[in-house]
Amino acid sequence: MPAPPTEEQTRQDGEALLDAAEALFYEKGIRAVGMDEVRAASGLPLKRIYRLYPAKDDLVAAVLRRRDLRWRARLAAAVEVESEPRARLLAAFDWLGRWFAEPGYRGCAWINAFGELGPSSPAVLAEVRAHKAAFHAQLADWSRAAGLADPAPVQLLAEGAIVTAAIDADSAPARRARAAVEVLLDVAR
Repeated sequence: MPAPPTEEQTRQDGEALLDAAEALFYEKGIRAVGMDEVRAASGLPLKRIYRLYPAKDDLVAAVLRRRDLRWRARLAAAVEVESEPRARLLAAFDWLGRWFAEPGYRGCAWINAFGELGPSSPAVLAEVRAHKAAFHAQLADWSRAAGLADPAPVQLLAEGAIVTAAIDADSAPARRARAAVEVLLDVAR
């Protein structure tokens, strides 16, 4: 009988699984990817996968949770190099434009997951809502610091740019949204 996996092996297996699942789900869609495909890409046996995540929805939720932390950290790092509040807010849209131009950009992973699963998966829905709340809170902080009393228009411009860029396969929506935010900032002065 083989020895049980160590904590380090469990961590490594978990990372390999999340890496493989995230790439597959983002590229092909959640429903289009079967667990056999995740098994092949991760190099882990199905038995091991299901020990780590008893259901596919658990795996999807874990993928979204981990992606959220990385995604929002990248955004914050790009914004926080600016010292002036107006420049910080506009930097968020500059970063979105760079993200949209990345090879393989397929839109927002959370919107995509919601579009596929809707409310049928409470665990996934919770991750989608948590991501959107955290992203909107970031935008709200930067918007208020820049002098906007109501951050909702900025949030809608960001979300609209994310969706439109995916549909059009073009980064231009980030520039258009940024220009609209500049108008909002000028009016707020």
